[in-house]
Amino acid sequence: QQQQQQQRQQQQQPTPLSPTSQHAGEFEWAAQGPAKAADTAMLQVEEAAAARARELLRSIARRRFLERRNAELLTEDDMRAVFQALATHNSAPYLVPRRHVATDDAAEDPARQTSGRINYDDFCNACEELPAHLTHFFTANEFAKFRRDEWGRISTQLFFRYVCRLTSMNQSRIQLSAYDVQRDGYLREHDLENYIYELIPSLDALAELQENFYPFYVFTAVRKFFFFLDPRHTSRIAIKDLVSSPILHELLQLHSFSPGDPHDEAEAYNWFSAPSTLRVYSQYLELDVDHNGMLSRSELAGYGTGTLTTAFIDRVFEECLTYDGEMDYKTFLDFALAMETKVSPQALAFFFRLLDVRKLGYLDRFTINFFFREIVQRLRELDGGSGAEVVRGDDVTDEIFDMCKPRYPGRITLADLVRCGVGHTIVTMLTDLSGFWAYDNREHLIAEEAREERESQGL
Repeated sequence: QQQQQQQRQQQQQPTPLSPTSQHAGEFEWAAQGPAKAADTAMLQVEEAAAARARELLRSIARRRFLERRNAELLTEDDMRAVFQALATHNSAPYLVPRRHVATDDAAEDPARQTSGRINYDDFCNACEELPAHLTHFFTANEFAKFRRDEWGRISTQLFFRYVCRLTSMNQSRIQLSAYDVQRDGYLREHDLENYIYELIPSLDALAELQENFYPFYVFTAVRKFFFFLDPRHTSRIAIKDLVSSPILHELLQLHSFSPGDPHDEAEAYNWFSAPSTLRVYSQYLELDVDHNGMLSRSELAGYGTGTLTTAFIDRVFEECLTYDGEMDYKTFLDFALAMETKVSPQALAFFFRLLDVRKLGYLDRFTINFFFREIVQRLRELDGGSGAEVVRGDDVTDEIFDMCKPRYPGRITLADLVRCGVGHTIVTMLTDLSGFWAYDNREHLIAEEAREERESQGL
């Protein structure tokens, strides 16, 4: 029985492999390994080449599509034809009686041009005289977009401006879409920088701008777009927002400016003009006392009249992007834009983020007193330390709440600051000593200006 049991156990055990059969699978895998690795590498190379080919094909197709769309835009001859059609088909009644017209030529009839208005019937007649590619402007929907007078007429001047504006917007959309690298309808900061850099030579007002200043000009221009059109700091701007924004229109206005024209007042107030960008950059260089290319807290304190409070400057460096505790030129541009456009909602949002020390989403009496106490202290120092009560902080706090009229008493939100219409005044009162002094003495300053004006007129 023991022998039979041992035989059964031996039958159940697996038969050991010979050395050759035991390693045959390993030898076979080793022989096939280099071939499979080579096939995998070749497949990856082919896939990468195919991806590059698809990307190149998409780029070529997109470029040809944009070129085709650009060719469909109205030319100067087309705009002249639209203007002539509108002028020819002015509708009665005319401002100048037709009996005083010396010529019968409708195209040169001054009476028809003095009306400046057109009804729907003449609007359709003008459409029939235009080429087919211009008739999409002369539809009932387009006519209904304009206000009509008691004779059912619309202004031909406003309609022609509308056509010009629409053509300009379409042209801008096509040009901006060419810089949309990711083809998602958005431009990143680098995309917008490339667009403006290549646009500079075509702007007449920048003809005298030196080429070594181009990078700083591009930084200055791009920051305004992102300051106003990217409030959530997503680092991208939708092309449709760019096209419809007044900021792009302000930039493209440089086409109509003459370089160095001292009589062009609009250029002086244009952020993108050469004098404006040079002014901002020179201001940055003047503040940079140690000439290290960055601004410290003490250097930024010299901005403007040099009367910004220390608490406000500290909050700027706490909330804004800095490098080793110092501010670079791009961050300074955001600060300068906020200081120069305090009335705008974007600037008020910038200041509200600095004033909201405790991140509560609103400004209370504690926050207002936190910023205003330095104003009180510096006013006492200017008064010679006589100990007299120059201004009471509680009175100013009550006045601020009365000015703002917040929805919830004792809590000023950003919406309250924007809605009240005097948010820029409140920000100035809390952050700038000179600004508060000018507000506190506004009645005296107004009377002084009126007296000086009367003296200048010899009254």
